[in-house]
Amino acid sequence: MQLDIFEHSGAVMVRNDVIHALEQRDAQGARVACNRLSDQWPLDEALPALLVLTEALERREHQTFARHEDLGTARQTLENVIRPAAIRTFGDKEATQWLAGQWEDLARRAEPLPFRADHADEHAAALWLQASRWHDAVQVVNSIESWRRIPAPLAWMSQARLHLFGLQATWPMLAELAWLSPRRLAELVPRSPDPLLPQLVRRFEADFEGAGEAADLAWFPAWVLAERPQLAEHLAAAQASQHSSPEQAMRLLVELLGLEHQGRHHDIVEKRKTLRELHPSLYAAYMKTR
Repeated sequence: MQLDIFEHSGAVMVRNDVIHALEQRDAQGARVACNRLSDQWPLDEALPALLVLTEALERREHQTFARHEDLGTARQTLENVIRPAAIRTFGDKEATQWLAGQWEDLARRAEPLPFRADHADEHAAALWLQASRWHDAVQVVNSIESWRRIPAPLAWMSQARLHLFGLQATWPMLAELAWLSPRRLAELVPRSPDPLLPQLVRRFEADFEGAGEAADLAWFPAWVLAERPQLAEHLAAAQASQHSSPEQAMRLLVELLGLEHQGRHHDIVEKRKTLRELHPSLYAAYMKTR
């Protein structure tokens, strides 16, 4: 039993040596400690993940990517191989911090690649977001022509602004994203640093008739305005999109709220009738607060 305890403590010490070297991004030190662990305790359960992370440090490259496909392969390796090993070794929170350095490396190597809609995830902006480098992501998105009319970069900018400026300042872009790509908005919601956004989406999905699929999120901005009229000024700042029914509904609600403030009863009745014809469930949500 004493021998078992000694063996166990010895393995723990060497394992900690590997982890410390990894935390310091010391590839050589991690390799030396890994070799020692492998030689003396080849069946140690932590060894496979430690080897993956050590090899990731050893393979660090600085040459820029020439093809989106090459970046895609590197990104998938980081996401599907290196990330699970980091979580196994460090735990979720510390793994995220450690992986940020890996995402930064990919982002720098990806910066020469132009945005391509068929390789939307293979772009430096998406990688800077993975590294929690919000300002860098904003800078790169701004270099994409007409980015506010394209789902992926609009989603990237929205995510960065949520972290930099908060939910209230980001409502206009979130509305535009909902109209342009409900799927992208659905993917963004769980990443919001403000818990209010996912809370509102859950309420929308539970209460709004016909909700439940990502496409229905196109109606989310109008529903939010019906629930929270105080957001009218922020949502009204959303740029014109494709003039879809969900966008028209939100614009109509902005008008209605303005008419209510002015006390123009006749116009209010007409606008309410238009809203009811446009979407009965939205009209019901609006009337619930009247």
